Amino acid sequence: MPSDPEHPQIIVIGGGAAGFFAAIACAEENPACRVFLLERSSQVLAKVRISGGGRCNVTHACFDAARLVTFYPRGGTALRGPFSRFQPRDTVHWFESRGVPLKTEADGRMFPTTDNSQTIIDCLAERARRAKINITLQSLVETIHRGDPVGDKGYRIRLNSGESLQADRLILATGSNPLGWEWSRSLGHTVEPPIPSLFTFTVKDPRLEGLSGVSVARAAVRIEAMDLDQSGPLLITHWGLSGPAVLKLSAWGARRLHEAGYQARLSVNWLPDKSPAELLRQLKQIRTSQSRKTAPGQNSLGLPSRLWMRLAAAAGIPAGMRWSEVSNEKLAAFAQELQKGTYAMNGKSTFKEEFVTCGGIHLDEVDFRTMESKRCPKLYFAGEILDIDGVTGGFNFQSAWTTGWLAGTSAAAK
Repeated sequence: MPSDPEHPQIIVIGGGAAGFFAAIACAEENPACRVFLLERSSQVLAKVRISGGGRCNVTHACFDAARLVTFYPRGGTALRGPFSRFQPRDTVHWFESRGVPLKTEADGRMFPTTDNSQTIIDCLAERARRAKINITLQSLVETIHRGDPVGDKGYRIRLNSGESLQADRLILATGSNPLGWEWSRSLGHTVEPPIPSLFTFTVKDPRLEGLSGVSVARAAVRIEAMDLDQSGPLLITHWGLSGPAVLKLSAWGARRLHEAGYQARLSVNWLPDKSPAELLRQLKQIRTSQSRKTAPGQNSLGLPSRLWMRLAAAAGIPAGMRWSEVSNEKLAAFAQELQKGTYAMNGKSTFKEEFVTCGGIHLDEVDFRTMESKRCPKLYFAGEILDIDGVTGGFNFQSAWTTGWLAGTSAAAK
């Protein structure tokens, strides 16, 4: 179809959160645009569907752009400007003004009040329908080239069906699909090597065996050799350690852990809100007040009893030993297990299906005022195709909404 300045044809490749939002933003910003969305799989918004255990963690209740960027191990500086234009407050307003109220949980994560990701999918699908966006599923792009045979400065997209499409403006929102990076390289862009970002730690240790499902509301995990530490809820799984504390640590240490082959020594503080002196004093009080009782017994420090007993045994205080028989050395060893126990990480596991990739389009090659390529005019990027990733808690969706909105509205500019 020949180029029409009054009705530009805009093609979005990628039907995830960023691509879908970009298409809607584009069509709503300039209804004269003819917007096409191409998705290679049989469904759109797959990650939205499974996010948050099927509830969809839409965003995070952090409404200060300067603080918001601190939750992004990569891309925070680049996102400072975009967040001044579209941040979580705008996301909340966008969905609520379209009939989807959100709620905030104690940890700041925001979900639809229905606790059902289908609510978000239905909202986005309805907006796309109203905006007359042409969505094509199982559309496999083979190549992307600048210009057409008669010299137009748009983009020619060839599908594996043999069909060729012409785009006056093109938005790439292909997530962590390697093809998106391959096309970007062919158009002159640099791609930071992609590696996993959010993942759990494989830890095989007798102290944790049989404790799958046991969680601690607040613990601290540290990798001394990498000077990395994070705190938050910690979950013991059948393969090792998970939960927000580990996921945040995996995000900040993604590249270094990858370089180390996911082999590291972890230090776990199960009681980070107590100083070592305070903990030892409390353990001595327990020994005095329960001297005739068998150790370790019930604890008064808030840890799950099975974990408490396992750590006590590791310190040489088996079940059945009386507290009066616990020496100062064993008490000190117990305190060490509670606050400075070391564990060997020997690999990683994907965090459910909500994987996030570190790496992507080099940020210096993108104008973050518009998300337009600095290398290729009329080419825009949105979402995880960029070298941007956040910690768990709704931050990755927020960067998808923000970059998608910017790319869409910029591509729609008359």
